[in-house]
Amino acid sequence: MNVDLESVSEATSGAIGAVLSTTILYPLDTCKTKYQADVRGHGQQKYRNLSDVLLEAISTGRVLSLYQGLGTKNLQSFISQFVYFYGYSYFKRLYMERNGSKSIGTKANLILAAAAGACTAIVTQPLDTASSRMQTSAFGKSKSLWQTLTEGSWDEAFDGLGISLILTSNPAIQYTVFDQLKQRVLKGKWNKTDKGSSPEALSAFSAFLLGAISKSIATFLTYPAIRCKVMIQAADSNDDGAKNGGRKSRKTISGVLYAIWRKEGVLGFFKGLQAQILKTVLSSALLLMIKEKIASTAWFLILAIRRYLLLTRGRLKSA
Repeated sequence: MNVDLESVSEATSGAIGAVLSTTILYPLDTCKTKYQADVRGHGQQKYRNLSDVLLEAISTGRVLSLYQGLGTKNLQSFISQFVYFYGYSYFKRLYMERNGSKSIGTKANLILAAAAGACTAIVTQPLDTASSRMQTSAFGKSKSLWQTLTEGSWDEAFDGLGISLILTSNPAIQYTVFDQLKQRVLKGKWNKTDKGSSPEALSAFSAFLLGAISKSIATFLTYPAIRCKVMIQAADSNDDGAKNGGRKSRKTISGVLYAIWRKEGVLGFFKGLQAQILKTVLSSALLLMIKEKIASTAWFLILAIRRYLLLTRGRLKSA
């Protein structure tokens, strides 16, 4: 069985970068998610600003609750990024081999990135739903991963899958923009690099900057869908309407759209946009920066392991 080592290297470095960036920014992510999930009338909003969530945690002595669901989120981040980067790298490599080209166009890049994103969404949706419910639960009342996954029906574990599939356009846009910008930045360096040497990598600052730009563009274009997804997955305890039989209406895209429109108006679809951009830009920029820095190390480690296994196999055959 032939394993695409380059794709494995990309997936491993991307997954490690995702876990580290998720852990570093998790309190901000929790505040952002709880703020986005709060849909009420203008005069009845629990959180008027993102800082209100943090102040609530401090005033109630539940600061550590800002980390509730971190384990689930890290598991989801690791698996999703590994699947995404492996799929994206593999599809991209396969496309270039079949077409005999050394580069890939923007349209093809978007399609391949969307395909990798769709595979990722289907595989990790239950974990994504569980982590959102754990984050939006009242401070100190978050349930375990198993309890969260088993308290409802199997269909409920896939709440938001439809929007998740739509949101595959987000990383597709992000990584396409990042890839194109990266190629432009490295174009001069590639020309100066010997064919037999390893390819140039972006500097930490360049990777961070390009990651921030690409994610800002993707987030702005897809934000209304992002907020709808949070509302669909949010824990019921955060919605007064849920206690009065309103839970089912929030489980559909149309129900969420109507709730936001009726209670907050058009601007409600962009509530929390600044927080989302701050969190996702920092997270994605850190992820891509870390990924770029460990990509070479991961590649050489994988090659070393492969060489060791081949030598061991050769010795066993000759013995």
